[in-house]
Amino acid sequence: MGGYMELRHLRYFVAIAESGSFTVAAKQRLNTAQPSLSRQIRELEAEVGVQLLIRSRRGIELTAAGRAFLDHARIALDQAEAGREAARKAARPAKPTFVLGFLTGQEMDWLPEAINVLRDELPKIEITVLSKTSPWLAEALTRGKLDLAFMRAEPGMPSLMYQLVTKERLVVVLPRNHRLALLEEINPRELADENFITVSSTAPTVKAVIDEFISRSGVDIHPVHEADNLTMAMTLVVSTGGVCLLPAYAEKILPVSVISRPLAGEAPTIDLVVGYSKANTSQTLQRFLSRVDDLISKVDDLVPRSR
Repeated sequence: MGGYMELRHLRYFVAIAESGSFTVAAKQRLNTAQPSLSRQIRELEAEVGVQLLIRSRRGIELTAAGRAFLDHARIALDQAEAGREAARKAARPAKPTFVLGFLTGQEMDWLPEAINVLRDELPKIEITVLSKTSPWLAEALTRGKLDLAFMRAEPGMPSLMYQLVTKERLVVVLPRNHRLALLEEINPRELADENFITVSSTAPTVKAVIDEFISRSGVDIHPVHEADNLTMAMTLVVSTGGVCLLPAYAEKILPVSVISRPLAGEAPTIDLVVGYSKANTSQTLQRFLSRVDDLISKVDDLVPRSR
């Protein structure tokens, strides 16, 4: 393109072509004097070797050469801007990343306070948040893809450490128009003749707690469906008219056609923990762990829980 064409020539040309006027381009887009703008376009046309613009009664029109040149000028400006941004990013030191994981649904209670705990660190780190199943979170921690997760204490993960956050009670989830919905609490014996929906092996810790409770209760309950996640559990409750047991945090995402009721007597509970890898030496992780008790206290003040 020769030795004298500059980015400002391209910017001026594009501004005139898009506004259709030297005067408008000079005053409203380029903040320059019109004579100077005219001189810059003459230099550009001299460099390109053809006329790009024509003055007419209707304003400024592009020649055929000008229309062809316009697309390339825009591309060149876009590439120049992309190059400038890439250079700026390369010049900035990369921030370390802290990756937080949440058992899907738990982030509603715990993410705001987790961010508050990290507030002093925010200028120095980039925070990434993921919402997944507990087994997925455990695997990600072992592979170093997560720094910390609010999850279940998954068995068979010797490289992980857990710190108890809270004990969640299990509640009965059922259709709003179900006969048992009239009760303030539900005796496990009432579940014997119902279409019972349990969780699948995608949530092995919850499944183990439910299975142990059914066995200990002595009630003849035979699951007819298995749900892989909370959404599937709600869908099965609505579509089959069945009932299921879920951790109490699920109450926050129940559709209007589904309600929950506590179990009569001593309800089973399941631990929610923060998990992390023994091998993770992150200073941010250590500072977070040192403030977990404060985080628990603040969330419990807002959301009373079974302890």
